[in-house]
Amino acid sequence: MSNQEINQAPTAHDDATLTSIEAEAFGSFTGGVALTFATRLLMLLGLIGSSVIVARWLGPEGLGTLAVLNSTVVLALQVGIAGVPSANTYFIARDRRSMGPVWANSVVFALAAGIVLAVGVVLLAKIKPALFGGVPANLVGIAALSIPFQILTLLGLNVLLAMGRIGQLNLIDSMSPALGLVNAVVVLIILRSQLTTLVSFNTATAIGLSLSLVWVIARLLAGRRERQACRPDFALLREMLKYGVKFYVSILAGVVIFRVDLLFVNHFRGATEAGVYAVAAQVSFVLMMLPGVIAMLLFPRVASDQDPRGEFAIQVTRHASFVMTIMCLAAAGASFVLPLVYGGGFADATIQLLILLPGIYLVGIESVLVQHFTGTGLPAAIPVFWLITLAINLGLNLLLVPVFGARGAAATSSLSYTLIFVLVAGYFCLKTGRRPAEIFLLRRGELRDLLARLHLAATPTKAPE
Repeated sequence: MSNQEINQAPTAHDDATLTSIEAEAFGSFTGGVALTFATRLLMLLGLIGSSVIVARWLGPEGLGTLAVLNSTVVLALQVGIAGVPSANTYFIARDRRSMGPVWANSVVFALAAGIVLAVGVVLLAKIKPALFGGVPANLVGIAALSIPFQILTLLGLNVLLAMGRIGQLNLIDSMSPALGLVNAVVVLIILRSQLTTLVSFNTATAIGLSLSLVWVIARLLAGRRERQACRPDFALLREMLKYGVKFYVSILAGVVIFRVDLLFVNHFRGATEAGVYAVAAQVSFVLMMLPGVIAMLLFPRVASDQDPRGEFAIQVTRHASFVMTIMCLAAAGASFVLPLVYGGGFADATIQLLILLPGIYLVGIESVLVQHFTGTGLPAAIPVFWLITLAINLGLNLLLVPVFGARGAAATSSLSYTLIFVLVAGYFCLKTGRRPAEIFLLRRGELRDLLARLHLAATPTKAPE
């Protein structure tokens, strides 16, 4: 037996622990991940379908303008939510009886913060139009109307996550891209209208989905045995904000890093090049979908069970690393199809995606592993790591995008994703004493079990005679 095998050999106590972990990992957790990821794949069809329609009917400039509006709204949401969605999940996962006051606090927070953010975005578009790269202020205003309702939707989805309502969460979450595709078909193909009408339809859709989610949660509250008054508890809100702020720096820095590159390209190189880069960026977000789903479902489990040794997080990370390897290799081959799907004007999206892929692989794994820290108190080192990465990301964007355009933005993003992975993984190894091979490489038994499961799933069942 090698030294590595000796170090990895579990004790009797570890055997019992791992058996329990594996039962949980491949039971309801795997089921939840499978359901949520399948839903995300259906959502992907809506996202790709709507973007292809916009690209074909409005060209790279129209797609670039729409992408800038969407990125602006996402940035505004992440600036304003102050980590409250994570606080919702944390407090309700610890004690489900707190759902009523937590949700009431969420409604108050969404309306107050959302109105302030929406007004701020509109004023910024009028005072500093250059920041939006020539996107008309009226379009920014229409998109900004959805901000309070989208905050409410984010908070509501995290309530469903904490309550284990994975089916309802997926249904509501999937409606946004599905209706976005419907909007694109109706507005551009049937009505033969333009971008202003499409943005208006998308805003109306966001408002309708938010109100639907409010109704779903109201019914959930009414059906609970341990009813608790659904009214604001401002003492609890202070605790929620105090807890949420710990996540705020990491969340905000991460979203800026993921989204700001498109704004840099639009600002320095125009909407046409931004439209091409939006395609590569969209594929990168699709690839990060699965690790994002895994991380989302892992967080409330770590928060409720408090797994200080990180065994469950490590096992999940190993499987995520294996799957991400396959997905990124497949994406590298599929990248050459993008110009055929979107049109000849999007030829450079292939190169941009290939530049992004190494970083996408690493940040996908990081997003799973870091849940060990977010679910057990979030040490100050994690937000500091994100701030360091953000500063380097902004500096590189300012240096590379004016010269190299979208390819410079892709290189900056890939380097930034690699940096945050190295920092978080190194910190995890330091705190837990685990070696990288233990964290990121599937064990032989796990690989055999996974391949057996895949073979069983692919083998047709013989009908009984």
